[in-house]
Amino acid sequence: MIPAMPDAKPRAKPQSGIVVPYKLNWWRRALVLGIHCLIRIVSATIRYRWEFHPAVRANQNRPVIFCVWHNRLALSPTIYRAYVRHSGQPPRLTAVVSASRDGALIAGVLKTFGIDAVRGSSSRRGAPAFLELLTAVRAGSDLAVTPDGPRGPRYVVQPGAIALAEMSGRPIIPVGPVIGRKISLRSWDGFQIPLPFSRATVRFGEPMQVAPEHDREKIRAELERRLSEISND
Repeated sequence: MIPAMPDAKPRAKPQSGIVVPYKLNWWRRALVLGIHCLIRIVSATIRYRWEFHPAVRANQNRPVIFCVWHNRLALSPTIYRAYVRHSGQPPRLTAVVSASRDGALIAGVLKTFGIDAVRGSSSRRGAPAFLELLTAVRAGSDLAVTPDGPRGPRYVVQPGAIALAEMSGRPIIPVGPVIGRKISLRSWDGFQIPLPFSRATVRFGEPMQVAPEHDREKIRAELERRLSEISND
């Protein structure tokens, strides 16, 4: 789970037919530090209310796959730290991030919070990114996935998270941050930026297990329903 920005049009540099994710230049590295400080400052002023589904409280069987709508990622590092405190296990989180220039910036911010990034999306480095995520979760890392990202449609679950859960055998936990006072950007997802001293209710929904014999479309629709239900939007 990560602070997101709208994708830039150029997405990655092709070299000999291989899509290579963009890297940070010096001024973007400075921007990463500024964003990190801003997230920490704003997050420290917010009054949180945590709501865990009873099955989440009972299940300490990590790793898990967190799913959250793309426009609700600004407080993700704080949300993950709260879950880790609840589980009583060491933090280890891997998130999927676009291979674009903006993705390089996001990956840099993630690194400052101790979160690993896999670079890719459905349109760029999709297959390599999927394999890297499977490797990470099988090695014991929790995963953070935005099922309607990176370019939408908003609030429509794409099949990637379902396939990850099926192939890894790990449960999906829907997460629904509801921010009281916020700014919504005019991006495809209406990305939400919390205002200082706001209130935020963070709901961890019922875990979903995906068996190979399950109907993927039914699971996809059910995950979409649960995310919409706990997000109050």
